Amino acid sequence: MDTELYYSYEVATAIKNGKPVVALESTVITHGLPYPQNKETALAMEDAIRKSSAIPATIAILKGKITVGISEEEIDRLAAAPQGSVRKCSRRDIAIAVGLKEDAATTVAGTAIIAHKAGIHVFATGGIGGVHRGHPYDVSADLIELGRSPITVVCSGAKSILDLPLTLEVLETQGVPILGYKTDSLPAFYTRSSGLPVDARVETAEEVALIMQGAINYQMGHSILVGVPVPEEYELEGEIAEKAIQQATQEAEEQGIKGKEVTPFILSRVSELTGNESKRANTALLVNNAIIASEVAIAYSEITI
Repeated sequence: MDTELYYSYEVATAIKNGKPVVALESTVITHGLPYPQNKETALAMEDAIRKSSAIPATIAILKGKITVGISEEEIDRLAAAPQGSVRKCSRRDIAIAVGLKEDAATTVAGTAIIAHKAGIHVFATGGIGGVHRGHPYDVSADLIELGRSPITVVCSGAKSILDLPLTLEVLETQGVPILGYKTDSLPAFYTRSSGLPVDARVETAEEVALIMQGAINYQMGHSILVGVPVPEEYELEGEIAEKAIQQATQEAEEQGIKGKEVTPFILSRVSELTGNESKRANTALLVNNAIIASEVAIAYSEITI
């Protein structure tokens, strides 16, 4: 374990004893969903991991302290924080947040860095960042980080508001293998299939664990992406999702919204345009991904005993 990080007792004990631990990001709390749904979803993910016999480790920076395993009270404080008061923290922001003793919520990239330093091998999230539609040079730091942080990320693909073909091209360049969990196609966040191929299909958590073991043994240095489709009963109809995404993207352009504010705006607007159907899908896939990540963490811990 990295001694410069702050751990909850539960997480520290689990890592020390080789128990399965699943990292969770905190931007879903501060930038992904409104209050109180953000708190409820974060706690539901933690609860799903515990019920699966693994240990959750929600990661955030609290008053400058990089914390692995924040408490329920700390989750509530972040969830209820005024908009804009918590830094959205990727690689470039970690030193700033620590140095200025700020509160910061970690993105996929930020969480991957810290989880790896903490000795955690599996991370569950909703969707990774990617290449923005119409802006091929606007590439999320998530994609670059996945090429250099050796951790397994369980997600529902990249957010479907993005340019998915270009996102796959960048991941290929970064050397990131993409596994389809019981699917031959990259999931498209709100919908179960993007129609884009994955590098390999896996049927079980044990197969994922064996691939992890190979990457770690040979010190490949990259992440492994595990794409898990949204539960079928919560899937959005493709045409409905795409129409809402196109309208929201156009509105973001017209309003001059740029940079790290684009994704939260579009996700919120898509939710409004779909009568909150997209929000329900988002919540369902987050909890489902936490369960699958737990199974992967357990399988990996069993083959490394």
